[in-house]
This record gives sequence, structure tokens and C-alpha cells, in this order.
Amino acid sequence: MANQRQINFPAIEMATKQEGNQTFVWDSLRGRYLLLTPEEVVRRHVIAFLVSHCGVLPHSIAQEYQVKINGTAQRADIVVIGKDLKPKILVECKAPEVNIDKSVLAQAVRYNAVLGAQYIVLTNGWQHLCVECIDGKYCTMGSFPTMQYD
Repeated sequence: MANQRQINFPAIEMATKQEGNQTFVWDSLRGRYLLLTPEEVVRRHVIAFLVSHCGVLPHSIAQEYQVKINGTAQRADIVVIGKDLKPKILVECKAPEVNIDKSVLAQAVRYNAVLGAQYIVLTNGWQHLCVECIDGKYCTMGSFPTMQYD
């Protein structure tokens, strides 16, 4: 299980509960408890960071966003929807022990071929890769994207 020392995000409070030998975390956006996996720890931190540091409004965040690829339903971990109701940021979360490499980027690019988000963020909680799609090419960014809702 990931702990906060393995996460390269500001510390957050997570409301948890124990059921037998499993730990669950409260997801205020979905209004329910979720199994607290290493990937879920990363997702909770990313969502908190997007809201607190990137100007993302909580109600614009969709989790496990369905993406159909060749007729098969896949799920993007986090999609931030813009005021035009189109995907703006696609976030793929991995457990801390999973390297952010070309295969993870390829997965996100496949999702984005359907979604058409301007930005892709890949993170395992420690490594972060942020890219912007400009004229069909993905360009590495130096920081997380920010949202403007004017």
C-alpha cells in the first residue's frame, strides 16, 4: 500500500473505514466508499491537487470515464470537462510501483484519440508526465495544466 511518503503531492486527509482486512476511502465526488488500492491513493491525491493547485472545479471531474476503443469499453481514470462540456484534461493514474513509460503514454494517447483532450497527465504519484496536444503532436509541459472557466 502506498503511503504519503511515496506520493509526490501535498499531503491530504482521506476518510477511511475498515471492513475486515480491507480499507476503503470516501470519494466525495461519487458519494461512496472505494477500495483503497495503491492506484486509488494516487487518484485521491491527483484530484485534490487538480482542485487546489490547477483551478479545476470539483464538479468538472469525471472518474472512470468510459472510452470506447474499437467497440470495447475502456475507462480513463480522470477526465476534466471544460465549460464547453468537452474533455480538457485526461489523467491516467498508476500505482507507485508502475513506471510512467511509453506504454502508459500509448494507453493515454489511445484514449485521447477518442476524447480529444488538450492535455494528458500521467502519474504514479511520484513521477508525473504532462503533455499538451498541439496540432496533433504531444509536447511535454513543465508543469500541470491549469483550467480557466471564464
